[in-house]
Amino acid sequence: MTTDQQPSAQDEKLNGLLTKFDDAVRLLTQAPTFSKPAKLPRVLDTARRLLMQDGGCEALETRSADFESAGVFEGSDWATPQYLVPTLTTLSLKSADANLVVIEALSELRLLAVAKGDVEHSLVSQEYAHHYLTQVIALNLWLLFTPPSEAEREQQGRLAAIPRKLFQHLAQRIGYEHIIDQLIDEIWRILKQRPIQVDSIKQMITQIALCQANPEIDLGASGQGADRLVSSLFGPTQACREDPGVEVYRERLDGMDQSALQAEATGFARAMHDTGLVSPYHAVLLRHLLEEGDHLVSEALGLSSTGRDCLLCYRELVHALIRGGVYPATCQAVYGLALMLERGILYQPPVAPAMWRQLSLPLSEWSQARLNIAYGEATSPRARLVEGVLCMLGLPLGVGQGNNPTCQSARALSMWAYNDPDYLLQMVTWAARDDEIIMHFEGQAISSMASLSGVATELPIDLDPVSLIVVPHLDRIYAEMGRRCVDREGDPHRWVNPEFHGWWSGRGFRINVDVATGQLSDVDDFVRHFYACYHPYYNGNQPLIHPQPAGIAVTDSAARFIGWHAITILRASLDPGDVMRIYFYNPNNDSGQDWGGGVKVSTAGHGERFGEASLPFSQFVSRLYIYHYDPLERGELAMVTEDELNTVIRYLQQSWGAERLPAAELQANEGPQSTSPNDA
Repeated sequence: MTTDQQPSAQDEKLNGLLTKFDDAVRLLTQAPTFSKPAKLPRVLDTARRLLMQDGGCEALETRSADFESAGVFEGSDWATPQYLVPTLTTLSLKSADANLVVIEALSELRLLAVAKGDVEHSLVSQEYAHHYLTQVIALNLWLLFTPPSEAEREQQGRLAAIPRKLFQHLAQRIGYEHIIDQLIDEIWRILKQRPIQVDSIKQMITQIALCQANPEIDLGASGQGADRLVSSLFGPTQACREDPGVEVYRERLDGMDQSALQAEATGFARAMHDTGLVSPYHAVLLRHLLEEGDHLVSEALGLSSTGRDCLLCYRELVHALIRGGVYPATCQAVYGLALMLERGILYQPPVAPAMWRQLSLPLSEWSQARLNIAYGEATSPRARLVEGVLCMLGLPLGVGQGNNPTCQSARALSMWAYNDPDYLLQMVTWAARDDEIIMHFEGQAISSMASLSGVATELPIDLDPVSLIVVPHLDRIYAEMGRRCVDREGDPHRWVNPEFHGWWSGRGFRINVDVATGQLSDVDDFVRHFYACYHPYYNGNQPLIHPQPAGIAVTDSAARFIGWHAITILRASLDPGDVMRIYFYNPNNDSGQDWGGGVKVSTAGHGERFGEASLPFSQFVSRLYIYHYDPLERGELAMVTEDELNTVIRYLQQSWGAERLPAAELQANEGPQSTSPNDA
């Protein structure tokens, strides 16, 4: 036998691990149900070692039917692949728990075998598996192109290699042409919600550009819709079409006449308002135009007559904001500034002087360190915070909570930016300068520095600049307010929400869940009262004046209960199809979700404004468990029809209320379970 024919050490190791894996799967298959949990760790540990080997993913794919039938997924969410949510894969793959990473990887390989037609599955079709995997790859495309970050290495160690090997295998088997189109659709869907944080979106667009430029990747006819996204970042106008670099572009601007500058300004503004993304070149242009005239500044910001008037009234302040907060590294500040001017909030007497204060605000060492850790030192922490303030005031519904249990704090920031901007600016000042926020609860002062702890167990880092500085303080204060209500009967949100969010939060309070038992109670009155307060047909056609805090029971795509979540009710109105909808703000980063049972949250196409989510009225009420109202203003409860009530209760039966509704109530409203009721 020649050397070339001898198996390599790598092959021998792989074959040895496969033998061990097959033995472990056989033992798991033979084990009775009660003892399977004891046999599973050996399977997962051997699979972990295989996933780190070249050829390991391919070998496991061919064994997917065997390990699934053995019971690897039994008793877990992965046992029902038809209900898996692509967006949740990122959390599993980034986990420090080796078993969680491995079982997620095995699940993807199991679906890959189905998608390629090698295995027939009783719960998912070949088409469904293929579509699911293209979504998963598109959402985690960074795993194909970037090495493990310092945070990943610190948290996962050698485990960080598994998702990368897995996704290399998935991409090769599925084909890049399918991934790119799915990724483009996903990017546009998120951009329509106009989030403040767009760094991850910009990274995905960068990866698309790299795929297009890589001769080894055959995209076929796919990826055509990416041109607008790629050009919006790297070449929105003629003068920067080939992405020459900001220094070269700055030199080109010096040689341009008014006509050329006008063309540049118009091109940048169009790209920015089309996508919500800002190119670093746009920041260079805007700073240059400060010396050329306000008509070009207005053109570069894409302002209407409303924004232009605000610019001219507060010319010196706007110029100072551009000089202090608009740099290539903080280019999203351009979009925030444009939308802030369009809102006209500088006309509120306290806002302009508060913005002047923000520009010269001395930041504490802690605030500077936090901003530098999160965003690097490409620009000063003060400029970074100015960018964050402009974006939050321009996009109050774009605030996200990140991967943190701080929905209450994110909702408060959004509400203040939307409804009380000078109060938001005061909070930013206290937090960034003094490292302390003091709020009052029923006349008693609460200091963020004196409070014991917040809802979040760790300091959040994946936030926009304002949230990064302010949320840790708000989180501790919110938790302290809750602690002061611990001895009171009922839900603490009754007292906490108006004190925490602002005077406009209604002092009237309704909840349909018994706090002690978790069972639903007084559902009819709860629903009737909500219709009477919020539905234009039952409240005298009175629009909602101030945004109101509310709580929802979040369900997954199988309509199973996940947990309680804080949102803001913004308005109720007919959509273009004449369906009455509730429009609301959801701080969870991506509002477009499938809550099961036919309840799919919309973020575009049904009359939503940027950042809003919406549902038909009855569907929304079926997921509502807490709301506030003005006790002095209420509609007519008796006017709400039985049909409206039964529609809501049917949605409840089919979701989180199935095991919480009293038996008599379930029987009284018994209806077909297989179809969703009509909302029209």
